[in-house]
Amino acid sequence: MMIPTMGSAPKGNLGSRKGIRPDEPECLFSRREMLFKGATALAVLPIVVHFPGSAKGLEAILTRYPRKKIGSLKRLVTDKPVIFNYPDDGAQSLSLLIKLGARAGGGVGKDQDVVAFNATCTHQGGPLVASYKAETKTLGACLFHLTTFDLTRHGIVVSGQAYQSLPQVALDVVGNDIYAVGITGLLFGRFDNIKG
Repeated sequence: MMIPTMGSAPKGNLGSRKGIRPDEPECLFSRREMLFKGATALAVLPIVVHFPGSAKGLEAILTRYPRKKIGSLKRLVTDKPVIFNYPDDGAQSLSLLIKLGARAGGGVGKDQDVVAFNATCTHQGGPLVASYKAETKTLGACLFHLTTFDLTRHGIVVSGQAYQSLPQVALDVVGNDIYAVGITGLLFGRFDNIKG
């Protein structure tokens, strides 16, 4: 049996479905046919899915969060976090309410600078309660793997090992009272924010 080397081409018809060696089985289809059939399937799939009745729509699953008073606009001091539990008093529910003194994503109040976040790192559950940095408006670095979160930008990861933003507590203001009304993101260690 001759093994092809660089510069030499194997004998036989390269376009045939028969293998190069005599003991190889016949291919079901060529590479060109595979690419053509695959592209055709991908092009036809969206058309089939959009016909009425061919695919059933999924209903959104809504979670009902408790409405909980967590503070007052008048009593908040810039860069002094207020600790609270939300949505319950269970594991990983420790959260922080902070008046940042700078406009923030999801912020409430006159200056849109009041935000609340869960105080557990999304990477491996490290505690972030005492890690607020007023000069950078960040939470962290986490004691476990040094992840830091930017509170002015919806709690996105600034540095470290985490790959998910910090869960942000949705806030509602009525008069001077601040209410927690929901959470964007999943709390660390839970499969469901409400059921635990």
